Amino acid sequence: MSFFGELYLRSTLPFLSEDTTAKEVAYLAGSFEDLQVPGPVVDLGCGHGRHAARLNAAGPLAGRVVGLELDALSLQERLPGFPAVRADLRSLPFRTGSLAGAYAWYSTLFVFSDEEHVTVLRDVARCLKPGGRLVLHSVPYDRLASQPEASFSTRLPDGSLLEEESRFDAVRGRDEGHRRLTRPDGRVLSGRYAIRYYPLADLTQLLEFTGFSMRWVHGGLEGEPPSGASTDLIVGAELRHG
Repeated sequence: MSFFGELYLRSTLPFLSEDTTAKEVAYLAGSFEDLQVPGPVVDLGCGHGRHAARLNAAGPLAGRVVGLELDALSLQERLPGFPAVRADLRSLPFRTGSLAGAYAWYSTLFVFSDEEHVTVLRDVARCLKPGGRLVLHSVPYDRLASQPEASFSTRLPDGSLLEEESRFDAVRGRDEGHRRLTRPDGRVLSGRYAIRYYPLADLTQLLEFTGFSMRWVHGGLEGEPPSGASTDLIVGAELRHG
């Protein structure tokens, strides 16, 4: 079973509160508020569209957001109010120089190999217009390195049992885990995942190598600088000229 399918959708939705979504949407809206480049902004890995639906309805990105998602179930159950395409992040279906911006939340772009991450970012750069903007959200490498092992078991509101174990390999920068969701009807969804977390210096180098210039680095949704206590790593980058 693919991890980023029904398993991911059913096991993450209960944790995405209204307050969390509202704060993330406000951050993203602010990130693109001064964007002077016309054209669409794509939600890379939009899932069921909790960001895209709101951003497309009001604010600086109203009427400009397009979702991209590979999982058919997430698209089928997505919130109304924004267009979406089904496609793989490693082969974007957009014309060269057709997008004003893009954003990806929860390390969405970094679930492949290091070589594929270069391919993905270069393809994003291909699709952006000059001055186009990319916003990426992840978790600080140092935070994972300080707590490399994690496990939990909890009951979700619908009665499902969610169990997960993970271990972060600081040398390889990969968090590998197994998630198991036992549904109220006894059906079991399980899958493994591997997510790449880059130290900030390495992420900066990766973005520059693939055609971007770093504009900002934040350690949280209030725009604060990163610190040892940060739970988020959010970067804004711009397509480099020349």
